[in-house]
Amino acid sequence: MEKIKQYRDLYRQSLLEDVIPFWEQHSVDWEWGGYFTCIDQKGKVYDTDKFMWLQARQVWTFSMLYNRVEKKEQWLEIAKNGIRFLKKHGRDSDGHFYFSLTREGKPLTHAFNIYSDCFAALAFGEYGRASGELECFEIARKTYQLFLQRLDHPKGRFEKSTGGRSSKSFGLYMMTAYLSYELEGIIDSQENLKTFEDCIHQILDVAFNDHTGYIHEHYGSGGEFLDTFEGRLINPGHGIEAMWFLMDIGKKLGRPALINRAAELSLQILEYGWDKRYGGIFYFLDAKGAPLQQLEWDQKLWWVHQEALIALSRAYLHTGRADIWEGYQLVHQYTWQHFPDAVHGEWFGYLHRDGKPHTTLKGGKWKGCFHTPRALYECWQTFEKLLIQKV
Repeated sequence: MEKIKQYRDLYRQSLLEDVIPFWEQHSVDWEWGGYFTCIDQKGKVYDTDKFMWLQARQVWTFSMLYNRVEKKEQWLEIAKNGIRFLKKHGRDSDGHFYFSLTREGKPLTHAFNIYSDCFAALAFGEYGRASGELECFEIARKTYQLFLQRLDHPKGRFEKSTGGRSSKSFGLYMMTAYLSYELEGIIDSQENLKTFEDCIHQILDVAFNDHTGYIHEHYGSGGEFLDTFEGRLINPGHGIEAMWFLMDIGKKLGRPALINRAAELSLQILEYGWDKRYGGIFYFLDAKGAPLQQLEWDQKLWWVHQEALIALSRAYLHTGRADIWEGYQLVHQYTWQHFPDAVHGEWFGYLHRDGKPHTTLKGGKWKGCFHTPRALYECWQTFEKLLIQKV
């Protein structure tokens, strides 16, 4: 009980007294709107381009904090600063969100996949709840529909494939599950239930390969295993992230069997992805142990470990299993020893295999104000529930 309380306090304190103040102080562009995400170790902005999926993620983060933690006007103002930028500059004439803009809002790069739309829908939905602006709900619904329409062709006109080998991406269904869950009450409930069932099927019956025992990042359009670089690719972070999404959906739908299977797979993915020499979770692995094309395969990334913390603490909450608790503590010890920056605040994002920082940046083109605060919030809430459960 005492350790659970310590964990609860650690996550809450780190979120509210370290990570969120870092982004409040260094990232908000009050002059042109939106946020800076290219921030070095000490908080200095080293590039002012703005990436739509990170802009949207930060809108969601501060809206979520306003909605679920405290009605702080500062948080709402920071979220509004981002939503106005997205409304004014973020979309092309077809309603799709760009990938990157200049600081002032001039489009630089079209989105070459659908993740900008995904996180924009997430942002407008959560900000709509915070502000009560009905227009935001409408933008969230429209963007969500555009996202769904592109699931079978996510890259659209930027697709390079000739079609000679058709495949699907597990990550798309993982994010569809999360997005649909987060937009509950904003999108049609019957459509949402259908989407949940499709995502559950794609993740557990298709992406999960019974023969290898792993969740594969890519598979044939008919669900078949592809014995290729892409088909053998395993991303433990994605797999374990999907498991806490499924646990939340299982809780919502009253499906204990789904919760238990996701909990079991969380531990299974951890055991497979764990680096037994140096500790930590590998970024990528090959299902057959073949050489990987991703040269960063053995790096240790912040979000991978944070998703594992959420999933394993959730799994323990739902099952009370001692082996899952041991797995959680293994990840907890590694994560808190290597990623938080005790001197300048926030968390390092990229480590070498041996656990030393690969770069000391706090944000860039891919890392922003999302995974770390979300993980801290989710784990804080899970340990609150565990304390109540054990009283």
